[in-house]
Amino acid sequence: MKAADVKQKSDDELAEQLIDLRKESFNLRFQRASGQLENTGRVRQVRRDIARIKTVMKERSKSGKGE
Repeated sequence: MKAADVKQKSDDELAEQLIDLRKESFNLRFQRASGQLENTGRVRQVRRDIARIKTVMKERSKSGKGE
């Protein structure tokens, strides 16, 4: 996911996607702990996507410009 894609989404869509990514992150941590994780790069990708979404949400809350 690119930052431009995140900025085009509404606040509700971002909140929903953030919840989904956090669930996925939780599941990936369990898979890693149990030795079942196959795609190790996905952990990093999910973490960065969460950070992108949180950054855009914070920028919008500071500017007062919610969509």
